[in-house]
Amino acid sequence: MNAAHTQYPDFANPELLDKIPLSARTILDVGCAQGALGADYLRRNPACRVLGIEMDEEAAAHARQRLSEVFVGDVEKDPMPFDVPEGIDCIVYGDVLEHLSDPWTVLKEHAKYLSPQGTVLVCMPNVEHWSFAAKLLTGSFDYEDQGLFDRTHLRWFTPRTMARALADAGLWLSDAAPRPIATDRAEQFTAMLTPALQALGVDPQEYLNRSIPLQVIWRARKAEMQRMELAATMLAPQGGVSDVRVVEPLRAMRTESSILSSIVAEAGLKPQLSDTPRVAVLHRPLLVGENGLGRLRALLKQDYVVVSEFDDHPVFMEERGVNLSELLTFRGVHAVQTSTPALAEALRPDNPEVAVFPNAVFELPPVRNFQNMEHLTFFFGALNRQNDWAPLMPVLNEIARAVGDRLRFRVVFDEAFFNALETPHKSFEPAMVDYASYMRELGQADISFMPLEDNAFNRAKSDLKFIEAGASRVCALASRVVYAESVQDGKTGVLFGSPAELRSALLRLLAYPEATRRIADAARAYVAQQRMLAYQVASRAEWYRALWERRAELNEILRARVPELFA
Repeated sequence: MNAAHTQYPDFANPELLDKIPLSARTILDVGCAQGALGADYLRRNPACRVLGIEMDEEAAAHARQRLSEVFVGDVEKDPMPFDVPEGIDCIVYGDVLEHLSDPWTVLKEHAKYLSPQGTVLVCMPNVEHWSFAAKLLTGSFDYEDQGLFDRTHLRWFTPRTMARALADAGLWLSDAAPRPIATDRAEQFTAMLTPALQALGVDPQEYLNRSIPLQVIWRARKAEMQRMELAATMLAPQGGVSDVRVVEPLRAMRTESSILSSIVAEAGLKPQLSDTPRVAVLHRPLLVGENGLGRLRALLKQDYVVVSEFDDHPVFMEERGVNLSELLTFRGVHAVQTSTPALAEALRPDNPEVAVFPNAVFELPPVRNFQNMEHLTFFFGALNRQNDWAPLMPVLNEIARAVGDRLRFRVVFDEAFFNALETPHKSFEPAMVDYASYMRELGQADISFMPLEDNAFNRAKSDLKFIEAGASRVCALASRVVYAESVQDGKTGVLFGSPAELRSALLRLLAYPEATRRIADAARAYVAQQRMLAYQVASRAEWYRALWERRAELNEILRARVPELFA
């Protein structure tokens, strides 16, 4: 094997990264180069032990600063260099096997070290890519310094020959994902070849499908596992709730190769596989009366286990004119999932099958704040909070007048809050930005303001704003309502219960910016240790599978609770 990885760009293959099981405890990156893939993965699963094997000493020196352990050596000559008594949950070969003299033996040897449900990921250049045939036909084939025609490539694979190599290593094939590049040029090339392909008895469309992918990513498992379909509906994104409760959890579940997850419109819910466990998660559905009954019957007819995803107190719907006696959102489904124990208690009278999955983050954002300790940025970005912040606005204006440019306000969404600020040191983003943009805005601030009035509705809310701020290394300045449950006052955030406490807390944060940053650092550490989606993947999957196994029992309970569903 010959590899001088330091000549390659230092970034992770995003599609390969998205296929590493998020719940892995130990992963091995074979040919880890400078450790970019493992470093990005650790921002998603900080508790993971990430191992790397690399031939190039210079590249390995960089990787050691990023990964848990790095070994410099030849993967074809050296035995497994790491102590892995519980096995390896994922072995990654990112454009590596083609550089080996005998990749088949390496696969077989490494497969022995997989944990019982371990996964192998292979990203390979596709020798069937149209550019190979084009270069051969035009007499222009030659090796290049990197890319598809890298001069250090010793072996060539098609998706089929790689599938055979994985199967011969004793692995169960999960799926293959093509990475298409310049599809228009592939289509043009195939069109020109069509007469010859037809003369050879080759279907042009089938050839095009084979020749489009520049690379293919294979997933294979040590043991076969029954597939499960997990489909979810989603309300229009608003303030990040859809991302946190639907988009990112499904993205996390999708990293498990046995789970087929998708976000679809409710009318499009249709099983993709026969005789496969299937769960439909309805995001904040408004299921009322005959319309609600019809929608639920359609899902039951397709043998779905139906779960309602809801993260607000039921009084929220009653206040908006919904007749709770006709509401089927909770009692008309098999189970409910929510974000807090308080919400679970509020929902259980309608349905005892309630699971709590606290809000969590998919990935720790890059740190980009506390750049200038002379000026701290105060962030507020929320919807429908005027009753919560209005009693506190006089204190904010008092402090703003006293400290001047030392405190700069950044407001997203809430124009009334922005207009109420009596300071020239403020800026406003009026648009309902997408969640990624919202998190970037938050990440550029130093203090995040989280006011909540004490009432039954607010007490059932989650600590999402604190988790987002902590992940972004932003200091939470938060109400005791809700946030006292998770914020350690003075350690991972600062709490207040009155305007006077807010005044004292904010002045302290401004007076001691280094201490403010330490609080923000501690909050980020808390999120990294306890509030990552990586730590929920296994429990979510187990709950969904258990619901499916109990579906006959759950159907009978549902029949007794809502007999009209089965009329």
